[in-house]
Amino acid sequence: VIDKGAGWFAVSASAETLARTTLGRWEEGTAVNLERSLKAGDELGGHTVSGHVDGVARVLERTPEGDSLRLVLEAPASLKRYIAAKGSVTIDGVSLTVNDVAGNQFGINVIPHTLENTTLGKLEPGLRVNLEIDMLARYVARLVQQD
Repeated sequence: VIDKGAGWFAVSASAETLARTTLGRWEEGTAVNLERSLKAGDELGGHTVSGHVDGVARVLERTPEGDSLRLVLEAPASLKRYIAAKGSVTIDGVSLTVNDVAGNQFGINVIPHTLENTTLGKLEPGLRVNLEIDMLARYVARLVQQD
């Protein structure tokens, strides 16, 4: 954040950020999901995420499923190996549990509270979203990688 005022803020973005995220397509007024970072001593609960976007996924399907919304997304080929059923991903800054995986496609369900309080309720097939893969998966993959 390089400047801010009542109800707004401005950011500066690097070439790396623009290459790996959807930020380059944002316009003034684009809604974003923001959450304060964890402070030392805070209770740890839920998924461990860093807020560092790894790539861009594409929404393939949007289907109501009971009280929740089921989304099927397509991950970049370079990131598919990090996504596992019952693992976690972050979509546009919202951490979620992965229901199932088939190749580079994965499914998630979004509960009503999350749909109402984040940008995920507006996702439609064809839209691109920021994808952060599970931090632990990233490090395990690096440790077992053949150099």
